Amino acid sequence: MENLPVEVIGNILSRLGAARDVVIASATCRKWRDACKNHLHKLSFNSNDWPVYRDLTTSRLEILITQTIFQTTGLQCLEIFMDDVDEFSAAPVIAWLMYTRDTLRSLFYNVRTTPNVNILEKCGRQKLETLMLAQNSITGVEPSYQKFPCLKSLSLSNVSISALDLSLLLTACPKIEVLVLINLEIAMSDAQATMELSSPTLKNIHVEAISLDKFILEADSLEVLQLKDSTLELFELISKRSLRHLKIDDVSVIHLDIGESTEHLEVVDVSNFTIMWPKFHQMISKSSKLRKLRLWGVVFDDEDEIVDVETVAMCFPQLSHLSLSYDLRDGLLHYGLQGSSCLENVVELELGWTVISDHFSHWVEGLLERCPSIKRLVIHGLVSETKAPDECHTLANFTSSIVRLMRKYMHVNVLFVYE
Repeated sequence: MENLPVEVIGNILSRLGAARDVVIASATCRKWRDACKNHLHKLSFNSNDWPVYRDLTTSRLEILITQTIFQTTGLQCLEIFMDDVDEFSAAPVIAWLMYTRDTLRSLFYNVRTTPNVNILEKCGRQKLETLMLAQNSITGVEPSYQKFPCLKSLSLSNVSISALDLSLLLTACPKIEVLVLINLEIAMSDAQATMELSSPTLKNIHVEAISLDKFILEADSLEVLQLKDSTLELFELISKRSLRHLKIDDVSVIHLDIGESTEHLEVVDVSNFTIMWPKFHQMISKSSKLRKLRLWGVVFDDEDEIVDVETVAMCFPQLSHLSLSYDLRDGLLHYGLQGSSCLENVVELELGWTVISDHFSHWVEGLLERCPSIKRLVIHGLVSETKAPDECHTLANFTSSIVRLMRKYMHVNVLFVYE
């Protein structure tokens, strides 16, 4: 270690991340103190890293963070996650930002301040590339002044912001590629909750725990769209056929429109979602490059609708991963085995039930027969804590059926996941 250049030691300390570990390591010798002061790139103050943080008063914690930051000269990444702190005073927070902003590339911050600190104002027009804010409020965005010329990733969680300010903030980030919006408190200027966002560079957006009447996103370069735990009357995507990954999980939406941007879709992952299958299928039917299709816990708007394997095989010839949850209602199996077309390229099947029946093993066998290249089978099952005799009998029959079936498919790796 004595022969290592001081810059290398600085890189090693930067990989430690946790401020307490860095401080302890820097006490080793003068050379390590020099590395900590002049070549440390990352500091993280996280209440999960050291329980003692939770025992300190807010003022003592502010002093500790201030002393540690001020002993460095070139921080590029600063993380402050203090879940048990109600709020910091504005003065030390401003001091941290002003001291580090010339060199900072990444900022992660989740503590409220009194009074509120305009973090965008302090960090704008600098070299920031990643910004994650939580538990804060953003008001009065000025794109001409609060510009983020290098920002590529923006994450807002439990943040209070108006729809207009969010739109302006996106405009102030000409190179943004990743946007994460989680549980925003969105202030609206009219009775209808409408959000319109536009970015020519955005490639990945994750929207979670948000309630809106209208959400209109214009993103010509968008590749990944993820919607989770949200309520939307209308979601509209305006894009130029760049979308590759679509994930929808536990979302209530009356009108979903992803336009003509499905031609290059590679992954469609839909779970806990009510859909009109003909309309949804029409949206994704041109996705001839689709590699992964997951329909899990999907409720069909029309109970008579079915998704048959024949249609899946014809529309998605490159499919390699297929996930379906078994749903038999009133004698109608929503994922039917009609037709004779094979899923030639499927190497992994993921199948599961919420209510097991004797028909499940026959359905599994039927799907296996359609997948000549199958290498892996994952079976998900829901087993109730209180097991009636009928359920035990059905589960036993299923186990016996799978044992017999696997003797026929000795080359298939089988995994069971029970909840």
